[in-house]
Amino acid sequence: MALTIGVPRETTDSETRVSFVPEVAERLQKMQDDVTVIVESEAGTGAHHSDADYEAANCEIVDRERVFDADLVTKVAPPSDDEVDRLSDGQVLIGLVDPLNRPETAQALAERGVTTLSMELVPRISRAQSMDALSAMSSIGGYRAVIRAANQLPRFFPLLTTAAGTVKPARVLVLGAGVAGLQAIATAKRLGARVFGYDIREPTREEVESLGANFVELEVEIEADQDESGYAEELEREKQERQPELLKPHIEEADVVVSTALIPGRPAPLLINEAAVADMQPGSVIMDLAAPNGGNCAHTETGEMVVEEDVRIYGPTNLPAEMPVHASQLYAKTISSMIQEFLEEGSFVPDFGDQIFDEACLTHDGEVRNDRVRNLLGLETLPPEETETSEPTE
Repeated sequence: MALTIGVPRETTDSETRVSFVPEVAERLQKMQDDVTVIVESEAGTGAHHSDADYEAANCEIVDRERVFDADLVTKVAPPSDDEVDRLSDGQVLIGLVDPLNRPETAQALAERGVTTLSMELVPRISRAQSMDALSAMSSIGGYRAVIRAANQLPRFFPLLTTAAGTVKPARVLVLGAGVAGLQAIATAKRLGARVFGYDIREPTREEVESLGANFVELEVEIEADQDESGYAEELEREKQERQPELLKPHIEEADVVVSTALIPGRPAPLLINEAAVADMQPGSVIMDLAAPNGGNCAHTETGEMVVEEDVRIYGPTNLPAEMPVHASQLYAKTISSMIQEFLEEGSFVPDFGDQIFDEACLTHDGEVRNDRVRNLLGLETLPPEETETSEPTE
């Protein structure tokens, strides 16, 4: 029995990535004789892959109707209403579904009888590292944010000594030391800036300092615990209110602030208030990667650039799409790894005894399976099932 994988063209505004690139599709088909990849015409155009490139990789070019008839459909952006309606009972969908912000999409997929694997829900364990699409995309976002900031800053990033005098290096402050924040720190450091990193999780200090940055310590200790996936838990209200004021003197000294602080399923915490922006140096730049979740800066407007007190504040929504070649390549590898993990004799076989599948599976057999999404939908929690657990990723 052969498995058909469908790769549709992304239709979301500004989305340039594709869920499968030719080289990954070709490799998967060579490794698995009973797998066929069909690609919607022009699906790879935004990522600079032509239909001819896919045909050379033994993929079949098809129309939109045919691609959504595949046994397993892969996507980058969350499915639109039209795309959900094209899916039917028994099909498998793998992609970034954004279930905590779009629970209604999960409900619609369940009602269609689709088995949905949400790449955001892949557990952060060693065995699942090759499937960690969220980290791959976050790393690209952190890199791109610094490159954009350097382009907009009316100053040099590195220290320069010239016949006309010495130019001091730019001062870069990165708020949040997750994957995006650490990549932003590393990139700013490579560009020659003086870099400072801040996070409410004390264990991140070592990671920040290992990249050559200075860890910002606040006058009053504000620290949060990590959940089992390594994400910061929400601070108590009193600490939330104090944090922007304590960060203010550090923000004022920065030429560039890259903010990446997110709490899954919650609005982004406010870290940069109006007073801090007002006291920043003219020409400074803020890159707010938390913009899709409300932003870490009080002035952030999602998807826009605003100027306040001669400070440029950017609220990008999809930085990985600005680097579609490598973003698509890395994303395709995570999708391919997920497929291969549960492929048996030409069929994609659900395995709820496996921790990866159990946690990543958003919908199956007409049910929304994730407890947090069920809670958002007002549904009762499902009874727990025994799973094969693995050690957390360090």
